[in-house]
Amino acid sequence: MRDGDARASGETSRATDGSRILTGEWRAAAADEELRRRYPDPHFDDAAWEPISVPGHWRSSPAFAGADGPILYRTRVRAPEPFGPGAAERDGDRRTFVVFDGVFYTSDVWFDGTYLGDTEGYFFPHAFEVTDALAGGDDHVLAVEVACTPQLDRRRKRNLTGVFQHWDLIDQDANPGGIWRAVRLEQSGPVRILHRRLLCRDADERSATLFCRVVLDSSTTRPVELRTLVVDPAGREVVELVRDQPLARGENRIEWTVTVPEPRLWWPHTLGDQPRYEVTVEVLVDGVVSDRVSRLTGLRRIRLRDWICSVNGERLFLKGTNLGPTRLALGEATAEEVTGDVALAREAGLDLIRVHAHVGRPELYEAADTLGMLVWQDLPLQWGYARSVRAEARRQAREAVDLLAHHPSVAVWCAHNEPFALDIEPDALADPRRRRRLALQGLAAQMLPTWNKTVLDRSISSVLERTDGSRPVVPHSGVLPHPPQLDGTDSHLYLGWYGGDERDLPRLLRLWPRLARFVTEFGAQAVPEDAAFLDPARWPDLDWERAARHHALQKACFDRTVPPADHDDLASWRAATQRHQAELIRLYVETLRRLKYRPCGGFAQFCLADAQPAVTWSVLDHERRPKEGYRALLAACRPVIIVADRLPRRLVAGARTSLEVHAVSDLRVTLPDLVATARLSWTEQGRPRSLEWSWEGDLPADACTRIGAMTFAVPDADGSLAVDLVLRHAATRDGVDDTVATNHYTAAGPGTTTPG
Repeated sequence: MRDGDARASGETSRATDGSRILTGEWRAAAADEELRRRYPDPHFDDAAWEPISVPGHWRSSPAFAGADGPILYRTRVRAPEPFGPGAAERDGDRRTFVVFDGVFYTSDVWFDGTYLGDTEGYFFPHAFEVTDALAGGDDHVLAVEVACTPQLDRRRKRNLTGVFQHWDLIDQDANPGGIWRAVRLEQSGPVRILHRRLLCRDADERSATLFCRVVLDSSTTRPVELRTLVVDPAGREVVELVRDQPLARGENRIEWTVTVPEPRLWWPHTLGDQPRYEVTVEVLVDGVVSDRVSRLTGLRRIRLRDWICSVNGERLFLKGTNLGPTRLALGEATAEEVTGDVALAREAGLDLIRVHAHVGRPELYEAADTLGMLVWQDLPLQWGYARSVRAEARRQAREAVDLLAHHPSVAVWCAHNEPFALDIEPDALADPRRRRRLALQGLAAQMLPTWNKTVLDRSISSVLERTDGSRPVVPHSGVLPHPPQLDGTDSHLYLGWYGGDERDLPRLLRLWPRLARFVTEFGAQAVPEDAAFLDPARWPDLDWERAARHHALQKACFDRTVPPADHDDLASWRAATQRHQAELIRLYVETLRRLKYRPCGGFAQFCLADAQPAVTWSVLDHERRPKEGYRALLAACRPVIIVADRLPRRLVAGARTSLEVHAVSDLRVTLPDLVATARLSWTEQGRPRSLEWSWEGDLPADACTRIGAMTFAVPDADGSLAVDLVLRHAATRDGVDDTVATNHYTAAGPGTTTPG
């Protein structure tokens, strides 16, 4: 059946879970006071209204391309035959619910002219019972008013939409409003499972403990039977737990634990396999299944001690990236696009994806479970919020746990990204005085107590800790450690972009080691290969203001790091921006890996890919074409690397210089009998010259090892100097490449001005 047929006939299609899908072509109109009063009436004529796709975002419809809402939605619904759990055995006491899987951001819902209630929160389901209404006939009308109000004061936002309504990587005028996920009819018997929570509290080779929580809604007081089934990855039933449970009328909250003997543990992909167990909870009334829910979960134990992660007792240095929304219109991304980003992160040699200030599509978490990628999960809070959001933020934190806690890939909860009440408009960065004012405001927000950081984030964190308890909770991301008030959390470091020089990073981390404990943002913007949206023919007179507001370009930072004025065309400037980004990413990753566990527990580069055509910190553009930065990230994140200190930017002939050489291994085994060689090459008076060093030894597992030092007097080179590093096996076999790792650095020689 085509999507359009569902509306025309009043029929529904069937989902794989047995529910009935109400999505397809609906009717929509911009809200006004007259329509608001009339449109819920089932006899209202909406023939002149615009067609609109559900799921979808209203701005994807030409009629609402510039609308900020609210938008009124209508569709016709035909009463379904009994379906769902126990439908064959039971008919007269079936209950039916209309379920919205995702609405941006608030809505009011009517069914046959009767008000059902409202919703708030874009990433989790909202359900309303329509049993009595459906009994009145076969043809019905579902009417919904959807609002996603622009946040005019972005220092005191009220919508918990995270990056979708306040982010410097997207169009500043974007609006994600709409019914962006499926709308379904679900049925149950007289007792329905309203909410469910499943998580692995603890696990080792002997046993694993699953925590289960359900909220059962009963139409009357009655006894029920609650059955829990656990099936192992091979399809064998390993646990069946049955308990009698008395229910009161209305909502009943029930919690219990299940022990799984000798489990197969779930591991990140660098440590092992990803087996998963199917856990099914059924509620039976008079021996007939009234409702059931099934989840796939992995059994593992996650710990974060001193910012060093361990999984099932195995220490793991986390190499990661930030993931924004797959597309700005998230509901319109294909499943392949969503899962593809997770695969691209793994292909880059990463272990971790940070879902940055939003909750993603279900396919993302399924892919992370399957591919063995760990997830740092932010709640959809970024920068400043009004005091009125506290209760709603706590509620949505509980919903996030209910929605995602069964995923073994979800390793860390984070309540709030950068909880600073700042609104950095694109034109603010172009004004030196406003930049200085913003910098001072940011420093004050870091150092001083604020309502967002001190009250809101602690409140949300307490909910996450209480409702989950199996994962570490970070109250906020990007709060720097500073005594005596706060220990701080993870670091966001932008030397080489917003200020300073990326070469200053090693020195900064020596002076302030706690900054290196865990770094979840670093990078620089780079122009993608396809930059047609910038109108290259206008070079050098691009519409810089439009590029800033709608395509995220920060020209003031480029003027400092890679000035457009130094280039004859956009192609030359684009290449220079990509080289700068790639070199910065390489330096950050190598520096942090050299601090492995002393004290660095890992990093997350900012960021993987764009949600729209833009000039951002991403290493993949909106079509997932790589920049040089992606290749640099891949090279720097290989399991074994050999690295050296960078040559100073300014060299003086004859000056004594020493470069430390290290090898870093993420392998779980020692590599014996290796030979490391270092070669310094240059040209002097037209003749090639070089110096060489060599070391031998074993490379320990999961460690950073100092190999030695290259000590020399700076030669009077004609041009640049080059450092080449090679790590190989001492014993070689014919026809076998014995190289373990290589690296290459260049720097301008004495008397030259070209930067390295």
